[in-house]
Amino acid sequence: MNPFCYRRAESVEAAAAFLGEADEASLLAGGQTLLPTMKQGLAAPDMLVDLAGISALKKIRIEPDAIIVGAMCTHAQVAGAEAVRRHVPGLAALAGEIGDAQVRNRGTLGGSIANNDPAADYPAACAGLGATVLTDRREIGADAFFLGLFETALEEGEIITGVRFPLQRRSAYLKFRNPASRFAIVGVFVAGVPGSVRVAITGAGRDGVFRWSAAEEALNERFHPEALERLALPLDDMLDDIHASGEYRAHLAKVLAGDAVAEISGVA
Repeated sequence: MNPFCYRRAESVEAAAAFLGEADEASLLAGGQTLLPTMKQGLAAPDMLVDLAGISALKKIRIEPDAIIVGAMCTHAQVAGAEAVRRHVPGLAALAGEIGDAQVRNRGTLGGSIANNDPAADYPAACAGLGATVLTDRREIGADAFFLGLFETALEEGEIITGVRFPLQRRSAYLKFRNPASRFAIVGVFVAGVPGSVRVAITGAGRDGVFRWSAAEEALNERFHPEALERLALPLDDMLDDIHASGEYRAHLAKVLAGDAVAEISGVA
């Protein structure tokens, strides 16, 4: 690991100022991705700006039609928050399935979406719920935020402060996880009611998280697992690697989507 300067910020403004002091500064949230890549020599920032001291980024609050989750909220905090469990059950379920207990108590919402790993879970919740990413500069809709593998719309020095999720009781997330890493080989987030359905898939796409528009159209007409029977995801868009073939991922995504719809609608 290369030598670096460490700064602990007490506010978002202080963090932004620290970022401007170095040529290659990185924000440190939970460190679940950044620190391993530094150890492997894949990342070599000359400064780490630790966000752990910013209490304002660790809060969850309810608005009339949304819930705002601070960027430094841990997965365990999101999974266990009564407000999240009551108003957006799919999000709580998703957070509770991330990694193991150690990862859930260190990893953060903001760190996860900023990294945008193609097998990460939170991007599916953001896309599936039509969430809005909040930064120290602007607001970015989820459909415009995730651009590709490990790529987002964040500009240099921009800091995620939270995510605004619409209140959606009718939501569910199901995934088939890698038994070693617990990342999603395929994860499917379904949210909505007939006439307003969103389906987001993570772990399966070549370019990372994506919405399954054909499934959304079918479920808008009939919110039932049978609505998906005649659909098929295009194999050319599926990730094919040592963990699973593109064909298997496409099939699994369809099965999980149907199961999520059944869970929401109470179909046996």
